[in-house]
Amino acid sequence: MRLTDFWERMAAHFGASYADSFARDHVMSELGGRTVYEALEAGWEAKRVWRAVCVAVDVPAERR
Repeated sequence: MRLTDFWERMAAHFGASYADSFARDHVMSELGGRTVYEALEAGWEAKRVWRAVCVAVDVPAERR
């Protein structure tokens, strides 16, 4: 998954402004105690981060 696809999915699920806030502030156990931004900066693949977000916030199957 390209990073642009990742951010489009985040915006589609959370809304454009909240997606950024969620990514900066929400620490997830699914990401090893990291935020989305921290995981991406640590080299996690966007697809893996998206899957973690899906689990953490119960994204509907049709958006996964």
